[in-house]
Amino acid sequence: MARIHLVEGPVGAGKSTYVATLQQKHAAPALILDAWFVRLFSPDRPAEGLMAWYVERKERCFTQIWTTARDILGRGHDVVLELGLVERANRERFYAMADEAGYDISVYLLDAPREVRRERVQRRNREKGPTFAMEVPDAFFDLASDHWQPMDEVERELRDVIVVTEA
Repeated sequence: MARIHLVEGPVGAGKSTYVATLQQKHAAPALILDAWFVRLFSPDRPAEGLMAWYVERKERCFTQIWTTARDILGRGHDVVLELGLVERANRERFYAMADEAGYDISVYLLDAPREVRRERVQRRNREKGPTFAMEVPDAFFDLASDHWQPMDEVERELRDVIVVTEA
């Protein structure tokens, strides 16, 4: 049966790099929220009211990614997802959707110390290599890092989370 490979963690943890590893390992397409968001919405980014603008569009991207993922899964193929589910409630919502649809999930958790992640993001901003989707200024890095709700032992145990130590 087709499986969802869900990659989560705070900004700069190495998720995009790990997604590429999973794509190769499982011969599966990757659906990455940031890539969709940047392509669809970044050119229209407003100067003010950014957070409300972002939240509404993130939800639209998430909905379309889930629709596409279900189509791929329904055809018997695994899918690798990086959805930016930084809040536990959003992860729980996704788990419920996947459970209701009858799909098994492998959850991969990546993390690193904040300053290591900051350096990775700054390097990615400078080099604009294969995992670059958008510029992440220090202020946004801090906001996103502060917003991340780590997976507690209950979530890790209930979802059999695989903690990835090197990405």
